[in-house]
Amino acid sequence: MKLGGYAGKILIIDLNKEKILTQSLNMVYAKAYIGGKGLGARYMLDYIDPKVDPLSPDNLFMIFSCPANGTIAPASGKYPVITKSPLTGIWLDSHSGGPIGAELKYAGFDGVIITGRAKEPSYIYIDDQYVDIRKAKNLWGKKISETRKTIKEELGDPLVKVMCIGPSGEKLVRFANVDSEGRQHGRGGAGAVLGSKNIKAVAVRGTGSVEVAYPEEFIKACEEMSRMDIFENPEAQFGIKWGSIALMWPIQEVGALPTRNYTDGRFEHVSSIDANVVLKHSIKRGACFSCPIGCHNYVLIDYGPWAGTLVEGPEYETADLIGANTGTSRFDAIAKANELCDEYGLDTITTGSVVAWSMELFERGLLTLEDTGGLELKFGNAEALVSLIEKIANREGIGDILAEGTRIASQKIGKNSERYAVHVKGLELPAYEPRASPAMGLSYAVADRGGCHLRSWPIGPECLNAYWLGAKPIKLDRWSPENKAIVVVQQEHQYAAKFALGVCDFCCWDNQRLTNILWTVTGFDEYRDVRNFELAGERIINLIRTINVRFGISSKDDKLPPRIHNDPLKTGPAANRVLREEDFEFMKKDYYNIRGWDAEGRPTVEKLKELGMDDVLRYVNWR
Repeated sequence: MKLGGYAGKILIIDLNKEKILTQSLNMVYAKAYIGGKGLGARYMLDYIDPKVDPLSPDNLFMIFSCPANGTIAPASGKYPVITKSPLTGIWLDSHSGGPIGAELKYAGFDGVIITGRAKEPSYIYIDDQYVDIRKAKNLWGKKISETRKTIKEELGDPLVKVMCIGPSGEKLVRFANVDSEGRQHGRGGAGAVLGSKNIKAVAVRGTGSVEVAYPEEFIKACEEMSRMDIFENPEAQFGIKWGSIALMWPIQEVGALPTRNYTDGRFEHVSSIDANVVLKHSIKRGACFSCPIGCHNYVLIDYGPWAGTLVEGPEYETADLIGANTGTSRFDAIAKANELCDEYGLDTITTGSVVAWSMELFERGLLTLEDTGGLELKFGNAEALVSLIEKIANREGIGDILAEGTRIASQKIGKNSERYAVHVKGLELPAYEPRASPAMGLSYAVADRGGCHLRSWPIGPECLNAYWLGAKPIKLDRWSPENKAIVVVQQEHQYAAKFALGVCDFCCWDNQRLTNILWTVTGFDEYRDVRNFELAGERIINLIRTINVRFGISSKDDKLPPRIHNDPLKTGPAANRVLREEDFEFMKKDYYNIRGWDAEGRPTVEKLKELGMDDVLRYVNWR
């Protein structure tokens, strides 16, 4: 059997000892968990102490490529960074469409595992098999674009690919992101983990290539995916024309658009921040690595106090969480806030949620002008929005507390402020209202990294008639808890396997076409059978849940914010609705039963054995 898709080596960097080692890729792990988040999870289980403090030197920061990275497979640029999150204290994989995943494989590595802490600010340079830890005092304090530019100039190589953090990562803002050539690993605070290790950047240059096991069959699989999932697919064409910002229209229509810190599901000024406005200011389009869709807009603001702002975006999540969710209808302010997040290195979703939460606290009298340093944090105050983001990015004044995220910040502020914080396990919710989409509530509650829309997206079949989205066609009653769990489970399997393969969630929701890419790239003939692709996704879900149980997660943590159960929405199709706790508990119990987990939300020994995960059992201390 000929193998492809893998470089065959893992790079291990111990910053404490200043040692650089390589080891052969464990092909048993690769076959079982594919690559990316799946492969990284299996290595994390072996290497991490579950009690480790996320910001201590002993935490791991890992970069794992995926089998499709570096090939011509459509939209195959996605790859993750993996760590224990400083925001949630649990598993974190955060993906971007930057070129580092492919470049690592061109350099000869499937993954990089970094542990320890450098003695001084440093960056890691990988040039094929040459690896060096270099001083970075001159880079410390620089913003993202300047850091990238300086490293390329210092190395004398404009083609080197740079992953880096901004000042917020250096200052250990718990939701600092990691930038990969203008594409962000946004969620969960991976940038703070790099900052805690005194690592400013990882620069990679590779001159190799990626072999595929069955070239002729692979090309046919790529052609079929391109035709069926891009060029003849109306949803993909919609994305090509508008980008993700177009989601604002249907989500507003079904009343699921988070507004003013999740107090409503419709924004009355949506036409001021929607796709038409983005395209009006768009000066060019962009794409992630190896992607023919090109859903990114670059907007230029040519008016007002922030004239001259040039930023990639805003994407849908950013436009809603920084826009509607803070009550901000000024597009120029949203673009400026987006630019600040990208340059300082902040997750726009959590940033928007933190700002919206602080605005509600201010309006309720739980924060005062003295607390905010004179900022009048009222919903819709565009100037306060921009100023507060700079304070958070630099940990100045009230920004120092807010830089902890809503969960930890609410513990510091007190005054019942947790009642208005909208997060799951410490990760602030994205831009889909669970009172308007109950299945999204379940999806958030059980997602492996906290409140996340990239583990399943059941709002598609539940509210938008998108029954093709990764689940078997099941007719759903929007407001009933029945059949929601099975849709979430099926979508989770596809998302997990798809991300492990390295294909973007915006491209291809057909498991057979995805598995055709997988087996033709890797040569793992087991994956000719689509059921084995789905089983790989199920293994990944159970593996990461095992890791999270070891981190202390149980059923009591699979819950939603109090607001979702107690505060009715005000307008739209979901007006006067909450997600009733009894409906939520029904869905969660159904989910556990389908998964084969016990009542505490733990994978059972029987389930792990059924999935062929016997090697994981030595890490299971529950029966």
